[in-house]
Amino acid sequence: MAIMKVALLLVVGLLILTTLVVVAGALLSLDRGRAHRAATNELPELDALSGDGLVRVNANGQEFRARVAGRHNSGPALLLLHGFPVTSAMYTPLIDAAAAAGYRVIAFDQRGYSPGARPTELEAYQLPHLVADALGVADAMGFDRFHVIAHDWGSAVGWMLALQHTDRVQSYTSLSIPHMEAFRAGITGDPDQQRRSRYMIFFRLPWLPELAFTFNRLALLRTSLYAEMSEAERAEYLAVFAEPGAMTAALNWYRAPNISGDAMAIADPMLKIPFLFIWGNQDQAVSRNSVDGQRRFIDGEFTELELDAGHWLMEERSDVVVAEILSFLDRQSSAQPPETG
Repeated sequence: MAIMKVALLLVVGLLILTTLVVVAGALLSLDRGRAHRAATNELPELDALSGDGLVRVNANGQEFRARVAGRHNSGPALLLLHGFPVTSAMYTPLIDAAAAAGYRVIAFDQRGYSPGARPTELEAYQLPHLVADALGVADAMGFDRFHVIAHDWGSAVGWMLALQHTDRVQSYTSLSIPHMEAFRAGITGDPDQQRRSRYMIFFRLPWLPELAFTFNRLALLRTSLYAEMSEAERAEYLAVFAEPGAMTAALNWYRAPNISGDAMAIADPMLKIPFLFIWGNQDQAVSRNSVDGQRRFIDGEFTELELDAGHWLMEERSDVVVAEILSFLDRQSSAQPPETG
């Protein structure tokens, strides 16, 4: 009995020690100097005189870090929405190509990712607030009507824009994520989609995901999720998530009731505007059933491109993705009068 008590104490002690090591390793990995925030604060504010490049945009009571290109072009407007755990940097190939083709483009670091748009309340990350952010950024750019391109969690925002704001959204391009009604149906009733979405259960846990992602100088992000990304992208993403509170803010997109809660309620789920969907058949987060299930919710022009790729389409197949998006947008532009403003 005494040996068992000693063994139990040793096990408990080892668990406590391991926990302390992990917590310390995570805390020591954080950038207390907040270098990314300081650099962002030095960026110029978006105004009528702004040119292309990185700027700060005041919208919906928040301040967003954004990439602007083709500001003084006369072509249609594009609003680009990123997902987890990246920033607007993911769209660099598309931003450059679209601006060169005459489009006006803005891609902003969304709520939680921008240092000046990082509220602490969980409810602040529900979809209505995220949609209002996107509309506010479009307003700040002077976009009356615009095309939306979105990926991952950005696609959740994009879907709400495309379904609820057809007076402003001319077309919608979703990368990886199918119609949210089909995706939600998959999460609740498709075993394959349920298996692929299990990671969300972990992301919704308190503090454990933060420890896992930030431990040992954000090693999990550095060596896994960002391993195949460019050095510039990797450096920006790590700078963002090295700041205290940034990872929690990004994870709050998962923790807020966005997929199955009232925030996702859609009065009319039928998509009536032109739609381009690009997905990778090796995407570990999305099932083919969810992709196929979206067709019953589409009542307009629909183009689908299936690639032999995973989740990170812009990183893995940027040449194909950019070319397809520009071709799709050109078709819309030829069918509609040019927008001004």
